[in-house]
Amino acid sequence: MLRPFGELEADVMRVVWASVEPISVQRIVDILNESRPLAYTTVMTVTERLRVKGWLERVKQGRSYRYSAVRSADDYTAELMEQALDSSPDRATALLHFAGRLEADEAAALRKALEALPDDPDNEH
Repeated sequence: MLRPFGELEADVMRVVWASVEPISVQRIVDILNESRPLAYTTVMTVTERLRVKGWLERVKQGRSYRYSAVRSADDYTAELMEQALDSSPDRATALLHFAGRLEADEAAALRKALEALPDDPDNEH
């Protein structure tokens, strides 16, 4: 079962997801410190925990490591949404309530995505 990220984990992941190339802990710290002060060791610990959990991978570059995401933000969000649906005794009703809260452009994007799915997702030719 996927556990939602804690606040600092989510902040670190947002920085990593936004980076077009692998990113150092120091750069993550610099970006996060724009909004609140954090110790390098705190961010390093969280980043390493995310790696151990399978969310980040690292490559050695010089004397330090650079981190990149193993899974996308969209994948994370989709998995959280699926877990939320699994916790409902009536998935269809939960989906209807969710869809009813979407903005018009989000609902249109959802319709388009559903139309693009194969008729039987478990049996893709």
